[in-house]
Amino acid sequence: MEQAPGSGQEPQGGAHSLPSCYRHPGVETGIRCTRCEKPICPDCMVSASVGFQCPDCVRGGSGTGHARDANKPRTIAGGTVAADPRFVTKILIGINLAVFLTVLAAGEVFVAETELIGYAFSPALGEVVGVADGEWYRLLTATVLHQEFMHFAFNMLGLWVIGGMVEPELGRARYAALCLLSGLSGSALVYLIAAPNQPSLGASGVVFGLIGAMAVLARRRAHDMGPVLLFVALALLLTFTRPGISWEAHIGGLVGGALVAAALVHAPRERRRLVQYTACGLILLANVVMVLLRTGALS
Repeated sequence: MEQAPGSGQEPQGGAHSLPSCYRHPGVETGIRCTRCEKPICPDCMVSASVGFQCPDCVRGGSGTGHARDANKPRTIAGGTVAADPRFVTKILIGINLAVFLTVLAAGEVFVAETELIGYAFSPALGEVVGVADGEWYRLLTATVLHQEFMHFAFNMLGLWVIGGMVEPELGRARYAALCLLSGLSGSALVYLIAAPNQPSLGASGVVFGLIGAMAVLARRRAHDMGPVLLFVALALLLTFTRPGISWEAHIGGLVGGALVAAALVHAPRERRRLVQYTACGLILLANVVMVLLRTGALS
């Protein structure tokens, strides 16, 4: 039996595969908008008086029984689709640039005051400094701190390219939380297992967190994982073969970003925010526990 127009149902059986959601290519769906009949996945469909409608028709005020702005197009993680897909990424790059220019102007003293270090005497400051000395802010300031131009340029390129792919998939708020927790996870692992006098700085933890998130999103979209896994493998190869690399920050950021992304995109729709907030809170708590344990051991 053929589908009735606007019924919102795909015909059962048949030799052809299901169509893909018009906003999420690769995600098969049997639901169509009752107004324009475009295929829509569960993340896009909005309940109407009869069946479901797509975000485009909802924005046009097509009669879902809700106010015109009550239902907005959502990302795969439940975030609002923004006009500028790199808004938060641009802000992060701007912060990194401002800090880098400050390093060029202020020099070694500013680096000594903001880099991640566990507990050691600083020749530039002439005193003992570190996270174990109560300077917890270093766990975050180090994630936007760069001393060499190539280090800065490489990380900003990664942030722009990979962040530009991840941010529109998650939405601004969730993407910002991912970046924050990725950077913090990298810093926490450095602090936990690296030598207390080993300095660490750079946005690599955030960039590797985005790499982990990209892999999770590719898996969620059922994309070919071969190129993604190859990219991750190459990133890890560079991490462990190039001298002077803080591999702890890379691994901590990668794991933290992957865990956050998995919680954001796999949270069940009916209790999405509760699961997402809880997962992010637990990851934050795990980082705090690592920091407290290391502080206790060094104090």
